[in-house]
Amino acid sequence: MSTAKTDKSGLISICRKAGKLKSGMDIVKSACMSGEAKAVFAASDLSPKSLKELRFNAAKYSIPVYQLQMDMEQIAMAMGKRTGILAVTDGGFAKSMAKGTEMISADIEDFYNE
Repeated sequence: MSTAKTDKSGLISICRKAGKLKSGMDIVKSACMSGEAKAVFAASDLSPKSLKELRFNAAKYSIPVYQLQMDMEQIAMAMGKRTGILAVTDGGFAKSMAKGTEMISADIEDFYNE
């Protein structure tokens, strides 16, 4: 396993224990809507349909979206729950999680120009 994956696993675990992590589409959408989410992260094996829905909702509220180099099983091992969508609600944790990950375009205009 690469160091980046190990570091993100640890961060996911710390965020969860600190109560700064939301998971699952509906909960993450609510966190975006309320302004609670500072950044949103998608598993590498998230379905294209779910990724599009995630990007749309994050774009609506100007929340950055990142692609984790972890699949749902790896996320499950880090947090004890299988999920492909995470929202971090703390700015510092969000910045640490985003470091070294690929940002996914989440511009609201992308959805109206398709």
